[in-house]
Amino acid sequence: MRKSILLIATVCVTAVINFASADIIREINLDFVTIGNAGNAADTGGTPGCGAVGYNYRIGKYEVTNAQWNAFTLAAGAPTGNPSGAYDQSAYYTGDQQPTDYVSWYEAAQFCNYLTSGDKSLGAYQLGTDGSITIDRASAISTYSMVYVIPTEDEWYKAAYYKPDGSGYSLYANGTDVAPIAGVETNYYMVIGHPWNVGTGKQEQNGTYDMMGNSWEWNEAWADSYGVMRGGQYSHCFSDYLRSTHRLLYTPTDEDEGLGFRVASIPEPATLLLLGLGGLMLQKHRRQ
Repeated sequence: MRKSILLIATVCVTAVINFASADIIREINLDFVTIGNAGNAADTGGTPGCGAVGYNYRIGKYEVTNAQWNAFTLAAGAPTGNPSGAYDQSAYYTGDQQPTDYVSWYEAAQFCNYLTSGDKSLGAYQLGTDGSITIDRASAISTYSMVYVIPTEDEWYKAAYYKPDGSGYSLYANGTDVAPIAGVETNYYMVIGHPWNVGTGKQEQNGTYDMMGNSWEWNEAWADSYGVMRGGQYSHCFSDYLRSTHRLLYTPTDEDEGLGFRVASIPEPATLLLLGLGGLMLQKHRRQ
């Protein structure tokens, strides 16, 4: 019996690698892709040292849209807190399927907390009344099992640039070292002046869309008190912005018409299943 349980767990873990899934979380629809190849090495080209992740996880197939953001604020109320400058702007571009913008790191954290717990203040992020930030993914997983978070730079980088066959990294999220084709792989060059509806370009190598432009996306990572942003923006027309070598640093309070984010989810479902089966096996062993 023990061998059968192990076999089922192994099959499930293997089957979800690079698998797309959709969650309805507190009546907000989010599509995810699973990023496998746990334990991959960091990049030695691009941004050296980036991309190593020791676990499977899921990342949003698309950037968070205005429709999803508005559903969150309708249910939970608009994010608030200190410093007030992190919460004083609304989206400039308001199309339902356009990536939401003017989102600070603090606001993105509250969105993720709400998905995790139903409460903007409970989850992986504790935002103090003095503006302090505490990130504790492990405690959140212990409490809620599945946790929704802002991707770390390694998680974001791997989802964009690590090849799904595990052979290494590409310079662009299209899986090559050649800049994406305007109007085919991305609308980056074609729709200068405003963002486009998410998912209207070509699917990228790991199943995502718009990691090559549309909005700059917050990462959970910090560098010298600045938040890391990746991915490019609709108003920039240089392929260099789309490369794995390029990152921007913003203060976490910054809000701008080109700043958005996508959500990651940990552990991914097969890992949760494996942990659950492991617990059942342990209980069975103790009863024997």
